[in-house]
Amino acid sequence: MFQHLPVHTIRPLTTAHLAQTMTLLSLTSGELQQQIEAELASNPALELVDEIRCPTCRRLLRNGGVCPVCSRPSLKNEDDPIVFVSTREVVSGFGDVEEKDDYEDAGSASIEDLATYVFRQVAPDVSVEDRGIAAFLLTHLDEDGLLTVSLEEVAAYLHVPLTRVHGVQKIIQRADPLGVGSCSTTEALLAQVDVLRETRHVPANLERVIREGMDFLSRRQYHELAKSLGMADDAVRECARFIGENLNPFPGRSSWGDVREPSGPQTQIFYRPDIIINRLTNEPDSQLVVEILFPLWGTLRVNPLFKQAIHQAEDENRDNMKEDLERASLFIKCLQQRNHTMQRLMAQIATLQRDFILYGEKYLRPITRAYLAKVLGVHESTISRAVANKSVQLPNRKIIPLADFFDRSLSARMVLKELIHQEARPLSDSELVQLLAERGYEVARRTVAKYRAMEGILPANLRRTG
Repeated sequence: MFQHLPVHTIRPLTTAHLAQTMTLLSLTSGELQQQIEAELASNPALELVDEIRCPTCRRLLRNGGVCPVCSRPSLKNEDDPIVFVSTREVVSGFGDVEEKDDYEDAGSASIEDLATYVFRQVAPDVSVEDRGIAAFLLTHLDEDGLLTVSLEEVAAYLHVPLTRVHGVQKIIQRADPLGVGSCSTTEALLAQVDVLRETRHVPANLERVIREGMDFLSRRQYHELAKSLGMADDAVRECARFIGENLNPFPGRSSWGDVREPSGPQTQIFYRPDIIINRLTNEPDSQLVVEILFPLWGTLRVNPLFKQAIHQAEDENRDNMKEDLERASLFIKCLQQRNHTMQRLMAQIATLQRDFILYGEKYLRPITRAYLAKVLGVHESTISRAVANKSVQLPNRKIIPLADFFDRSLSARMVLKELIHQEARPLSDSELVQLLAERGYEVARRTVAKYRAMEGILPANLRRTG
């Protein structure tokens, strides 16, 4: 972290302070780490000491990572999210402070391929003996995130029991993107249901619909499927709606948890989160825990020896040394200001978008950067910089852009999907415009067409209903 600097007076930020704070605020955690390293290399007045302190309360953290004080639930309001800045190096879920290990080296960059991205997540949960199995499975994924070899072939090739291979696969399937490492699209969907069932309601007979009815669903023949399975039409439609809104048969095509077509031979890219959100407990009304990752393993401070040396320096060097000293002090203050702004922003977002965080895109509230700027008493550009290029890991382990919390089209797209799932006959875009307006979404016909394309939904003349 950084040494706390005494503030004798409260005054507006200077131009230099404001400019550097805005620059640091716009950086992702990976970019911020590079900036800190560059500043340490270029400024002799700045030093990093081998001591971990909480960036907020300054408490010494003997084991590093999560501060036991700042991550403690509030006694004043149990509904408020717990928001704190964390220094731990391994992203593995709230409360799990892991030691640095060899598997981290491959994931140090902000952009990585799917195999590396998943391996970094599962390595803490896989025994050292079984990490070779995990690596073998992950290097045999196709562009859809599905295995190109059978588990029996893997067991035979590695000379290990099939049960061990199956156990490692189960761990991989729970990583983001959910269902990755499955042997088929059906298995990928079922793996996702297993995880989602832990945090939300899942329709009855959903697994049976997935196992036996995907051909019917792909043709939107809900009545025929209901008759085949001995289910009510409404129950089948509920399952179809849940699958469309929450599941992905091709995990490898996911980026930020959204389905998209492969972009060609290029490697699918994923991003490491800058912020992690989890539940404090498994209770439905549990507080949210928001962890802002700060990429610094140590404490930044002004070098005291450098400070003393200024008084003994030659006149021609003293001015340059004073500039270095002021730059080091300013850099530390700006980092503190960045963390403070991120904490205030995420506290508001976690409060306003709690249902979206826990239950999905349908529950996104239409908030704007301008609204949050007014609430926090800052300029809108400050919010834009804080949001830019950053990503958030949700409790279901999906990683989404922080900007998605401000995507006003998202909830409209979810309602559009729901309307089309429920249609008795294919609805035209003009009819969908009217139905959306009845739900409070005023959009043009061309916008409906755009939303359809984004969700991979065909035009009315190409859609079939059962």
